[in-house]
Amino acid sequence: MNLEFSAEEKAFQQEVREWLRANKPDFPPSLTHSREQTLAWEQTLASKGWLATGWPKQYGGTGWTATQRYIWDTECALANVPGVNPFGVSMCGPVIMAFGNDEQKAEHLPHIVNATRLWCQGYSEPGSGSDLASLKTRAERDGDDYIVNGQKIWTTSAHIADWIFCLVRTDASGRKQEGISFLLIDMKTPGIEVREIRSIDGAHHLNEVFFKDVRVPAKNLVGEEGKGWTIAKFLLGHERTTIAGVPLCQAQIEELKVLRDADPNLRNDPKIDEDIAALEVDLLALEYTNLRALERAESGKPPGPESSGLKIKGTELQQALAEYKVEMGAYASLPWQAEAIGEAAYAQATAAYNIGRASTIYGGTNEIQKNVLAKFALGL
Repeated sequence: MNLEFSAEEKAFQQEVREWLRANKPDFPPSLTHSREQTLAWEQTLASKGWLATGWPKQYGGTGWTATQRYIWDTECALANVPGVNPFGVSMCGPVIMAFGNDEQKAEHLPHIVNATRLWCQGYSEPGSGSDLASLKTRAERDGDDYIVNGQKIWTTSAHIADWIFCLVRTDASGRKQEGISFLLIDMKTPGIEVREIRSIDGAHHLNEVFFKDVRVPAKNLVGEEGKGWTIAKFLLGHERTTIAGVPLCQAQIEELKVLRDADPNLRNDPKIDEDIAALEVDLLALEYTNLRALERAESGKPPGPESSGLKIKGTELQQALAEYKVEMGAYASLPWQAEAIGEAAYAQATAAYNIGRASTIYGGTNEIQKNVLAKFALGL
């Protein structure tokens, strides 16, 4: 594994930096962007051809190498620009490319790559989170349609989404992993109700989604009926790799260093230096693991069990960084959606710390990821 960027990659890195500097939106990263903000930034990226960074050129993507994608993600984090809604570009799009038919590709991929249609993910249900295969939302065939009844929960961005991709149960007679299907559902369909959930940071980005006799055309079934669990595992492998958040952790480390150097009480404290260095060592190990995953992707292989390892260590490091920022800020970290006390960078530190508790839960809890590693990496 070559850890040095080539001359061409360094030139690309500089191009990305200059473009981000010139096109950075006037709103910061947030979980609570409005639909208008989300579309504005994504359409700016799309106009440059840089929205679908993991897609092949065949479908309107950049056709970038894994290393170019790594550079892009890192520079975006360091530039503090908003992320993109992952549910279309990083999740549903790759699923449709891999499992969808030509009609589904023609219908949905152009809207995703041009940022004219937003998506959300209908996986978790009350009682079916880590044990996702126990889901109970039903889809019963009725002529050329499915009739969907049930509930999804923790559905990020459902209140601004145009479509939702859902795991539904089409057959309850076999093993729980069998009889699950993957449906694409227009959020404007009668019978869908979205109710907001306020998360621990007080913000609205999560929702409950209720389906009551929702009629979905059978042509919106992706892949074969009853084979949705295979698609779900494919999608979750990609999601867990991105949840690791290596570029985000790099940006957070740099912010801690800036905050330390700006405060004479912190920059002269050797314990602060020692703590930040320990976090940086953990980040370096995570980064190398991420680079190995990129090398695997470069060779055309799908994410393996290492995506679970990345998810575990990445989310634990995210939490450690958020906690340490609160500790560094001390009293300045006390404001909760209020006027800053002292250094403004600490004003939202406690809110970020609280919502960060969820990172080891979503995408499959870290306890579940350890079971995945035990089974598929260690053969236990």
